[in-house]
Amino acid sequence: MTKVPSVHVIGGGLAGCEAAWQIARAGVPAILHEMRPLRATPAHTTETLAELVCSNSFRSDDAETNAVGLLHAEMRRCGSLIMSAADTHKVPAGSALAVDRVGFAQAVQDALTADPLIDIRREEVAGLPPEDWDSVIVATGPLTSPALADGIRRLTGEDALAFFDAIAPIVYKDSVDLSKAWFQSRYDKAGPGGDGADYINCPLERDGYYAFVDALLAGEKTEFKEWEANTPYFEGCLPVEIMAARGVETLRFGPMKPVGLTDPRTGRRPFAVVQLRQDNALGTLYNLVGFQTKLKHAEQKRVLRMIPGLEGAEFARLGGLHRNTFINSPKLLDRSLSLRSQARLRFAGQITGVEGYVESAAIGLLAGRFAAAERLGTGAPPPPPPTTALGALLSHITGGGDAKTFQPMNANFGLFPPVDERVKGTDRKRALSRRALADLEAWLGGKAIAA
Repeated sequence: MTKVPSVHVIGGGLAGCEAAWQIARAGVPAILHEMRPLRATPAHTTETLAELVCSNSFRSDDAETNAVGLLHAEMRRCGSLIMSAADTHKVPAGSALAVDRVGFAQAVQDALTADPLIDIRREEVAGLPPEDWDSVIVATGPLTSPALADGIRRLTGEDALAFFDAIAPIVYKDSVDLSKAWFQSRYDKAGPGGDGADYINCPLERDGYYAFVDALLAGEKTEFKEWEANTPYFEGCLPVEIMAARGVETLRFGPMKPVGLTDPRTGRRPFAVVQLRQDNALGTLYNLVGFQTKLKHAEQKRVLRMIPGLEGAEFARLGGLHRNTFINSPKLLDRSLSLRSQARLRFAGQITGVEGYVESAAIGLLAGRFAAAERLGTGAPPPPPPTTALGALLSHITGGGDAKTFQPMNANFGLFPPVDERVKGTDRKRALSRRALADLEAWLGGKAIAA
């Protein structure tokens, strides 16, 4: 019997790990290349595969009325390793799915290490992959090594677009003053692993809020290098001080909105609120939701300690910046995520222009399935229907998005083909979700696949 050749996967983040897992589940060997610890990145702090560097949240787990939650459900039905590890290591986070970072990453790495069809190689792929690698998935994400990024640029003739993602600070729970803060999820809504009181809420009244905004704006920021000066931010991960600069009320209607919350000390809704979300299974660490920042470290401590309840906060991690890179996928990739100019190369994850952990892993899942089918000689499998969350994302990055203005995109119902126009609001979302799961089952052949 002829041995099936391996598929090479470059990058040990969520997309690369999911791609390698899907390839192996199809019975095809995979070689997973990860440059850490040989070459460090500005954002990673460990050597573990699938390390989460920006947040511990996979966002909403509501599969009925939220497109990200629907994507969770679809990935579970496709046997996703990332979703299996997330479900095993979830921590309370209201209606969101948040995970213990360490346990999650270790679970992914352990599963891949134990699989006899997966060969993990700790090495950097410097430049374009060798010509004799005839099936490659590039899943290097926002921190693609300079040598590989330069190779992609030369090959495609397209300058990779780049922007900064900002990282939120993390505090120790026992340093939060709970005589001023309280536990509550918005509208007391419970989620996976939660009880409806999953966030620590730090309230600000009118004068305190405006003083805080003034301090954010005046605080000393990280300076850009000359080559970074014109790099734009992604709208979904803006530093808090950039949002504040757009108008004094911006934060109060953004990450600091107090809707659905009642301060038990006053019996009323506060003027503004800072929410902290559990970051590990032990419940000892909490991150400041929506508080990505480029303030210098000393300034972060000073300004954030102006928040009621955080006057004595001790920080396990301060915020920072990392540079992100993605390609113009609508112009460069076909429907199987292969490069139009060189079909042996597929792309997956954030480098394709999807934004978010779940979306990145989802594109890794598809790339792995496409590559495995190609290896097995079964022909190019049909892409998932555009009526599914998986298919809607794929459709957007491989043609649905405008190549002239292409920007990173999260999963959202705006990417789905419409349902009956007479169906509105929440009923419309539920109709889209029902249709998506039915169409996904048909695409999978009527049965889900175990992780």
